[in-house]
Parts: sequence; structure tokens; C-alpha cells
Amino acid sequence: MGIDRLQIQNLRNVQAATLQPAGGLNLIYGDNGSGKTSVLEAIWFLSVGRSFRTHLAPRAIRHESPDMVLFARTQAGEKLGLRRGREGESEVRINGERPERLADLAACLPLQLISPESFALLLEGPQARREFIDWGAFHSDPQFIGIWSRYRRLLKQRNQLLRQQAPNAQFAIWDKQLSEYGEALTAIRKRWVSSLNATLTGIISQFLPDLPIRVNFSQGWDAKTPLSEVIHGQLERDKQLGYTVSGPHKADLRLRVGNLPVQDGLSRGQLKLLVCALKIAQGRILEEKEAGRGCVYLVDDLASELDESHRALLLDQLKCTGEQVFVTAIEPSQLVMVQWNKRFHVEQGRVTEQN
Repeated sequence: MGIDRLQIQNLRNVQAATLQPAGGLNLIYGDNGSGKTSVLEAIWFLSVGRSFRTHLAPRAIRHESPDMVLFARTQAGEKLGLRRGREGESEVRINGERPERLADLAACLPLQLISPESFALLLEGPQARREFIDWGAFHSDPQFIGIWSRYRRLLKQRNQLLRQQAPNAQFAIWDKQLSEYGEALTAIRKRWVSSLNATLTGIISQFLPDLPIRVNFSQGWDAKTPLSEVIHGQLERDKQLGYTVSGPHKADLRLRVGNLPVQDGLSRGQLKLLVCALKIAQGRILEEKEAGRGCVYLVDDLASELDESHRALLLDQLKCTGEQVFVTAIEPSQLVMVQWNKRFHVEQGRVTEQN
């Protein structure tokens, strides 16, 4: 899995660029503000339908341009296209056809992003960790997206009834369905986290040897009690608060080193290595489950927070995945410990392939 052609038009300061990346390690380098991260952003748009740098897509459109247009052809021959207009209009195409949902893009082009913002996975609230779990669950079980979507709709409806202080009798049918879909959603998540732990152990031993790091799944309610009983027993409390307190929407991934949460027990550099280990493990699980269908790794500002030896270790681990990797840096001299398959220099929005 990977990209063999990428076209960018009017994304930030990149007016027009065409890249034919290699199947292995691709270096994108240039000064700060040159546009190198915009190349990664273009790839992310084509997989997720949005930016990883802003929640307001029109802000990513080049100044005074009416829209941005992105295109990629994957190594599997699929053609992905996206247009975003300054007024918020959006068009997505997969092989010339409108997909039923944006999730179809992610199925065509699975990505792992490692960036300075990836620290949110460990340092901020549980939402980022739920999204991390759900990426793996989505790519490992075709039933996941349907169950996840149905649970979210049921939860939204129940919360609306709670805010309206509806009579208790009205909750019976919603609570029954919410419990059924919640249990099914959690079962898929549990299976995936189990596979994550099995894969992660070996990677952590390379990145953070001799550190007793443990990863546990918290499902969002007391694991000894069926979800139906928990929801029924907390109805009055939920009505007082106006939302559903317990359930899969409160799930989390708990990471500890010894007896401490990792954010308290690891340095910034160690935390970055742990994030990298988690992302690589996620990609490897996908590759193992569906041979030949791995993911593309996007690594923005690899040199940040890591010394030279750890940069070399990370690049070696990324190379060993056998997948396509895009890495940004200011200077190639920051990353001399690896042989690049292709190098691209970015200067004032112009992308040039280097020999």
C-alpha cells in the first residue's frame, strides 16, 4: 500500500506540485514555512477528508484561490480526489465515483501520522486514545464502522431525552439498543487492544528497553457488570446531569510505566518514542491481518525531541515495516543515518525531486 503519484493544487503556499514518491523512505526537506508539512497535509486530506493542522479547511486553501484540489493514485491503482472550496463546499471521488462515506477514503489509504501534536495521545484526555483504538478496530473488523455509527446515533438520541427530562418509560427501547451496540462495540475494541499488546511488546523492547510499560483497556464502565444494568441503574443520575455517564464513549487506553502514568514517568523524548512505537504497532497489525495492505507513515519534524541515536532507531524501525514513509526535516544533515529512496526539496511552495 502506498502512493505512486500525488498532485497538489492551492494548498497553503503550494500553488501546484506533482510528486512521484518511492515505495520506501521519502525525505521532504526545506526551511520552516517552505511548505514541506503541506505535502503531508495533502496526503492526510486524501485519506481522512480533513486537515491535521486546522479544523477549518478553508484556512488551508492558498491565499486568494477559490479552492484546493488534491489527487493521488495509489500503488494498488485506486484514484483518490478531493476538492475543498473557500465557502466550505467539498467534493470527494474514489475512482471517479462519489463514496457513500468519508470512511471509504481511509479504507483505500490507511495512514499513521507522527507529529509534534501526536503527544496528545499520551498527554491529553481520552478522546485521542479512543480515536487511536478505533482506527485499529475500523481496519481490523468490517462490522466496526456500522456498529460504531449506530451506537453514536443512539447515544445522541438518549442524551437528548435526558436533557428533555423525558419520562423513564421512554428510555427502555433506547437503553436496550444502546446496551446491545455498546457491548458489540466494546468486544471489537477489546480484541484489537489484545492484538496491540502482543505486537507492541517487541517494539517497545527496541525503543524503550528495560522500562516496564503496561497498556490496559478501560471499556468505560465496570467490566464486571453488563452495560444494560449500569445504564438502568444510573438513569436518575444521567437525567440530573443531562448526559450518559457510562459506556463505550468513555473508553480509554491506560499506559503506565511501573506504578506511574507514562506522562509522569517518562521524559519528552521517551514519550515521543512511545508514541512512535504505538503508531508502528498499529500499522504492523494491519499488515499482519491483511498481507500486502499496510499503511503509509507520515512523520513530521522527526528530529524534534530526539537525539541522533534515537532518530536512527526510529528510521530503522520505519524502514523495517517495509511500508511507504514520508519524513519532513529542515536539513538532510539532520538525518544522515539512513539511505533515502527519494528526496524532495521544498522552497517557497515549490517541490523539486533531488538526485
